[in-house]
Amino acid sequence: MKRTYPRREFLRVGALGGLLSLSSYERFCRLNAEPQHSQRSAILVFLKGGPSHLDTFDLKPEAPSEYRGEFSPISTNVPGVQISEHLPKLAKRMDQLALIRGISHNLADHGLGTRYLATGNRPQPIIHYPEYGSVVSRQFPVRQDLPAFVSIHRSLEGPGYLGPEFGGLDTGEKPRANQSFNVRGVTLGNGLSLSQLDRREALVSDLDRYFGEFERQDPELAALDEFSQKAYRILSSARTREAFDLSKESPSIVDRFGPDETNQSLLLATRLVEAGVRFVTVIADGWDTHQNNFSELKRRLLPSLDQGLAAFMETMLDKGLLESTAVMVTGEFGRTPKINATAGRDHWPRAMFALMAGGAANVGQVLGASDDKGVGPADGGYSPDDLAASFYQNIGIDPRMEFHARNGRPITLVRNGQVIPGLLG
Repeated sequence: MKRTYPRREFLRVGALGGLLSLSSYERFCRLNAEPQHSQRSAILVFLKGGPSHLDTFDLKPEAPSEYRGEFSPISTNVPGVQISEHLPKLAKRMDQLALIRGISHNLADHGLGTRYLATGNRPQPIIHYPEYGSVVSRQFPVRQDLPAFVSIHRSLEGPGYLGPEFGGLDTGEKPRANQSFNVRGVTLGNGLSLSQLDRREALVSDLDRYFGEFERQDPELAALDEFSQKAYRILSSARTREAFDLSKESPSIVDRFGPDETNQSLLLATRLVEAGVRFVTVIADGWDTHQNNFSELKRRLLPSLDQGLAAFMETMLDKGLLESTAVMVTGEFGRTPKINATAGRDHWPRAMFALMAGGAANVGQVLGASDDKGVGPADGGYSPDDLAASFYQNIGIDPRMEFHARNGRPITLVRNGQVIPGLLG
């Protein structure tokens, strides 16, 4: 039977205008217990497309030329650790990062690989696992006038079995240097002023009183009312709008970051966490280098990553946020050790890398290794499940905890992963 809603609910949507897009990220938002000292914020930097491990953080200078590629390794400020010559700024900050090599799986498809790395669970047809930010949104409370989870541009995977109320606020676009950043559902658009929004909310309040008894008898409408109130607080919050406003950042910090979208997204991530957002996903696109791998990396991708991540680490330290924020950088897979006929590298999940920093991460070290050609792990290697278990543990969430799906079925958060030995203090 098709469900109908009273006239009041349609008036509510029309009255709140900009809140309609906000509903896609936080329907019926619920808060949990008070935060504990072990709970941290977190930032995931996802290199979408699959970054080449052999040309970034896992070079093989002794391998045959058709494997080692065009780049040379350089030493870092961690003795014995080398990375690509096109990452000189990060080379000076390797003592602030933990580098994990020899991560391996067998899903060479972008969608499936992203789903695996964004959730820490191998995709299954009957269970839709939640991405990291949705779990953090579910577990950790946040200020009433802030979103718990922001995904800059778009979500990677979604809230899965946790339900849509724990989805991220998708900004819909990436910030651009020296341009105003209009976030759907947060920035007031279409000429709507705060005074107009207040008047519309007052109208909704009058309707609330009129239809209150009906709503109290309908749990779904009561939950929708709770969401609408939360959404209004976020939309009308000066704190939230200021957090998204990069023009409010000090010029000395802005100057560290490049003008491209990845750099500006990383800058925005620092502001959001500083304001109290618990999880931020930054997506850096363009790493699917089937052709012209070396020219694309040298000209565009590596300089942007080098400047952006180095500036991000420096800014997080200067703001005093790194100790309270778990950071992970990864993609959905690595790329083929052997160079193809178009000077590119294809999908290769059997060997990839990740970076971790912040929180309890034991930085300034390399964990794991790939073999002499970067084909696979040199030993047993690590799985995306292990990476997820480690990331959750660093955030302050037990990876072995259980949730319940809407049908009541118990589901372990990370079913097969183990915290990587030596990674966390």
